[in-house]
Amino acid sequence: LQGIFVLGLPYALLHSGYSGLLLIVLAAASCCYTGKILIACLYEENEDGQQIRVRDTYEDIANACCKKLSPSLGGLVVNVTQVVELIMTCILYLVVSGNLLSHSFPYVPVTEKTWSVIAFVTLLPCIFIKTLKIVSKLSQLCSLVHLVIIFVVITYCLTQMHQWSWAKFRTSIEFENFLVSVGVIIFGYTSQIFLPTLEGNMKNPGEFRCMLNWTHFFACILKTTFALTAFLTWGEKTKEVITDNLPSFLETLVNLCLLTKALLSYPLPFFAATEIVYSCISNDNHSNYRSLLLALTVRGSFLLLTLLMAMFTPHFALLMGLSGSVTGAAMTFLLPSLFHLKLQWKKLSFLEKCADISVFILGFLCSLAGIVCSIKGLLEVFG
Repeated sequence: LQGIFVLGLPYALLHSGYSGLLLIVLAAASCCYTGKILIACLYEENEDGQQIRVRDTYEDIANACCKKLSPSLGGLVVNVTQVVELIMTCILYLVVSGNLLSHSFPYVPVTEKTWSVIAFVTLLPCIFIKTLKIVSKLSQLCSLVHLVIIFVVITYCLTQMHQWSWAKFRTSIEFENFLVSVGVIIFGYTSQIFLPTLEGNMKNPGEFRCMLNWTHFFACILKTTFALTAFLTWGEKTKEVITDNLPSFLETLVNLCLLTKALLSYPLPFFAATEIVYSCISNDNHSNYRSLLLALTVRGSFLLLTLLMAMFTPHFALLMGLSGSVTGAAMTFLLPSLFHLKLQWKKLSFLEKCADISVFILGFLCSLAGIVCSIKGLLEVFG
């Protein structure tokens, strides 16, 4: 979902002013930190003082924390939360794909929902994805498309440098709009649900912390540069999705790139969600044929579910905001800090404990603010 949130960053600066620039940096540091402590929960020291990986998944960490209450309660909560967030992400990609196709070809007499169905057809091969290697190759292509989009927007903004002015930043900020900006900025960095699998598949897991530092550093630089140049170009005229500010010929080009990015992004959350469900319901005693049939059934069911929800769920954006405020904040801030405190309390220094508690409070406030804003929006729609 990184690309979608990045396109909303200039609009977030419109409503957060100079504090938005600080928030971009703070969010990068916070999400990088929670990623590290989450991975730290996978390890325990052996008798020789060496760090040994004793857990493999987010579920294993949750079960270890809740084993006194129930051996599988923590894992169940984490799995449900992960699957909900991943499914909602997949649905959003379908909705966005239909919207982009509709805007790219306005003269074609096809509804936005029909365009979503057309986009869905191109995703049917996802049923046959068996390994993370295939997903990683698609993600690499997705990253290249993302860089093309950023390059086009920034290049155009640089041609308009003569009209830039720091006076465009607001000095007065509306609190509710500021909360929306906080959500856009923070949740543009979330990736914690993928990190245990990613670290476990690295050729050299010892380089994970270094990789996380550099990726968040470059993401912060890129997001700040993109948001700042775009906002300085359009100022008060900045729209929610910055590509809507581009001239028509560039807007169509970027929309098609965004469509490609959305379709290439879909397999990652789809694969992660189906693997979680399959691992929960599969039985090692099944034959290879039955296991293959079960896997295809799970993947096919998820594909169909995402299409139906994208087609028939009313006011999906608001519902996405509500679920994202709960699941996104929980998986990114609340649970990693709680698990780290629970599993490694005796080993943590005073400053590390303070950092974990601070991150938990930050996540709770962000979640609460997002829930309030989303429910208010839903009440206004249905009222």
